[in-house]
Amino acid sequence: MPMSQHLLVEVEKGVAYLTLNRPQQGNAIDLALAQALLHAAIQCDQDRSIRCVVLTGAGRFFCAGGDIAAFTEAQAQVPAFLSELAGILHLAISRFMRMNKPLLVVVNGTAAGAGMSLALIGDVVIAVENAQFAPSYGAIGLSPDAGLTWHLPKLVGLRKAQQILILNQKLSAAEADQIGLISEVVTTEQLQKRQTALIEQLLNSATPALSNVKQLLLNSHQNTLETHLELEARSIAAISLGESAKEGLVAFLEKRAAQFNQDSEI
Repeated sequence: MPMSQHLLVEVEKGVAYLTLNRPQQGNAIDLALAQALLHAAIQCDQDRSIRCVVLTGAGRFFCAGGDIAAFTEAQAQVPAFLSELAGILHLAISRFMRMNKPLLVVVNGTAAGAGMSLALIGDVVIAVENAQFAPSYGAIGLSPDAGLTWHLPKLVGLRKAQQILILNQKLSAAEADQIGLISEVVTTEQLQKRQTALIEQLLNSATPALSNVKQLLLNSHQNTLETHLELEARSIAAISLGESAKEGLVAFLEKRAAQFNQDSEI
């Protein structure tokens, strides 16, 4: 996978590690970083050897949001600039959320603006105890992008989402965990150990089943009950003849842990 100075990418033993790498700018998203994220998302989606993706940031910030300096430089062309920046970033987010392998987001510091949006796209999201989540858009007179108004009401409810966005409310990691914005909070000392444990668990899971879970959860927001029940029925039937399902069922009957090897099924 090609390297970018804005996004560090390392693939090792079935795991793609993606690190936002503009620490001096708080990992703020400019066009180059958005493009690197899109390229990485496509590669992670298409590369059959990758079974789990980890996204984090370098330095003290996870991501400070969009690069305000770049907004200013665009001057009168800022509408076109923001349309291009958001459009590219949105393509990356869509691909990450719809790829058939799990995404673990490790929030190592402050996640603000589009960085908060990016933090929420993971299937599992862990944050260090000193991390903060801030919408920030209202402070600069802009409305949210990168899916924040899509994610927030689904994760925390409409009323809480209104409070966070309209009042530009900053949340600690503990507060974010309490309202269901993230999966869990860990100390800085625990972070690496917990990340490793989650990666191992995801790698040892039935990736085809996880893929179906991701798609069913995404579709649940728009489907009627009957439509969704039909999708669930078709999903479980279609996946039942796969090698992972066969191994899982046999392992259950033999009262042992399943040994999944999904490389041929991803």
